[in-house]
Amino acid sequence: MIAAPLAMAAVIGAWAGLAAIGWALLYLPHLPAGFVHGAGIPQRGDFAEALYISLVTLSTVGFGEIVPAHPVLRLVVALQAVTGFGLLTATVTWILQTYPALNRRRALAHQLNLFREAAGPAGVLSLDPRHAAGLLESMAGNVALVSIDLLAFHETYYFREVEQRGSLPATVAYAQELASQALRSESPELQFAGRMLHAALDALADVLRGKFGHSGTTSSDVFDSYELHHRHLRRRNPATD
Repeated sequence: MIAAPLAMAAVIGAWAGLAAIGWALLYLPHLPAGFVHGAGIPQRGDFAEALYISLVTLSTVGFGEIVPAHPVLRLVVALQAVTGFGLLTATVTWILQTYPALNRRRALAHQLNLFREAAGPAGVLSLDPRHAAGLLESMAGNVALVSIDLLAFHETYYFREVEQRGSLPATVAYAQELASQALRSESPELQFAGRMLHAALDALADVLRGKFGHSGTTSSDVFDSYELHHRHLRRRNPATD
């Protein structure tokens, strides 16, 4: 549950750490002669001082007690400040883009659970075919969005849901059941919606197989592996067991 957030924090920390060390190595040969130190600031001229200058500049804090004297160094420090601002922006953007993708996956899982509870054992066959077709087409679109999210934001795969109700690995098999029920219907609209949902689920299985190493020759096998990897037991439907 916490592995993915910790991994993201580690990546961000690695970005910042490597950037700070790299710029510090550029400053080190020019210490202390290339910098002007404020009153009372010791001129150490070692790597610790270079790293301090680098961190202060990268974070765009710029305390000003140690400033570059040479014009070229001034340009270098300004360039690092720009990259530091870019690093901060990239970090915030990454986080803000990750959580909407997680919410879309959770929303699909909740949608499937709500459908299961409302429709009962008969599933889509208990509904008006046109209404059921619209619901399944909406589900197909949501499944396609999840596939795109997994391709665009690989890290979201490693976020595990504690509650099964919000876990797509624990509920995606029910979507397959609904698609199969639709294909058995006599309604052309519902059959078409079932084919759409099946195609969307097959595409999701291809993403899980190709990007995350899940084995299986069929989509059902891939989803079983997906469910097992996220440590959820499938909620069985008594009507189909």
